[in-house]
Amino acid sequence: MTEPASVDLSQYQRGYYDPGPPVLRALWYVAGLLFIESPIPWPYSMKAAILRWFGASIGEGVVLKPRLRIKYPWFLTVGDHCWLGEDLWIDNLAAVRIGNQVCLSQGACVLTGNHDRTSRTFDLRLAPVEIGDGAWIGARALLCPGTRVGGLAVVQAGAVAHGDIEPAGIYAGNPAVRIGTREIRS
Repeated sequence: MTEPASVDLSQYQRGYYDPGPPVLRALWYVAGLLFIESPIPWPYSMKAAILRWFGASIGEGVVLKPRLRIKYPWFLTVGDHCWLGEDLWIDNLAAVRIGNQVCLSQGACVLTGNHDRTSRTFDLRLAPVEIGDGAWIGARALLCPGTRVGGLAVVQAGAVAHGDIEPAGIYAGNPAVRIGTREIRS
């Protein structure tokens, strides 16, 4: 039996990736800890203003619960009347675009970065995430890099979604599979 090739994490380099000026990242780190990641229920309008100051595009009427984690607000777009739940983690090394009327429930996780498992040096791989209007991402659900959630789709609690989530589809499991269609009553 042949020994598999080894991984050498000591050789990892960020390469092309530049998330922004170090001073901006340091200022965001402090402001994020004090006002966004804090358990203190600061007013939503104040948190939205802070995110906008750091380059996020935040729509009207957005609910920003305590203990949010947002890696880089300058890569974040949130539409109107969205709910961002407690303990939500948006690990946006790349763009995250959230449509209007979207609910991201408590403990959900949105990832835009990963590593190349075939690379000896574990190279960084990035892909944006898009969430369409009216979608609902359930508690503790995970959206992997490159996921595109269609409008009105539901990714149920604890599901792990990757790729395209069809509009109005209901998805569950790991990996997330379509189990139904969302129908909205008038």
